Amino acid sequence: MIEALYNQYFHDVFLYLKAVTRSEDLAEELTQETFFKAMQALDTFKGGCDVRVWLCQIAKNCYLTYCRKQKHFTGEELPEAVPDRAAPPQLALEEQETVQEIHRILHEMKEPYKEVFMLRVFGELSFKQIAALFHKTDNWAAVTFHRAKLRIMDELEESK
Repeated sequence: MIEALYNQYFHDVFLYLKAVTRSEDLAEELTQETFFKAMQALDTFKGGCDVRVWLCQIAKNCYLTYCRKQKHFTGEELPEAVPDRAAPPQLALEEQETVQEIHRILHEMKEPYKEVFMLRVFGELSFKQIAALFHKTDNWAAVTFHRAKLRIMDELEESK
């Protein structure tokens, strides 16, 4: 069963971790750790949420544990993320300056807006999957994402 999960979800978990860690090597290492932990906890998975959501939650916890061990931060917020592929067209990530500005905005954004935005854009999770991670409604996830996107767009406009 874990092999099937690995084959089906490796890419999704890797992309999420790569966006969060800004390091392909670290993302690969943490992805392996994620699936190792998932294998250990497979019999505790009750199916109350999508498997991808469950795996991304394990991945997030692996990353937070890594950061605490490295003493990068206290665990109150996720560090900034860097997209590894094109983001939604409305964000116009064509120029490096715009990319840097978006990263700055994301870095300064408060939770849960930052994480919801990253899960939606970089992790490519549905609103339903994001809502399950936060134990909230689909509507909450959509509204939170929309507010984060508007803030990014407003701040980009202000910086021009």
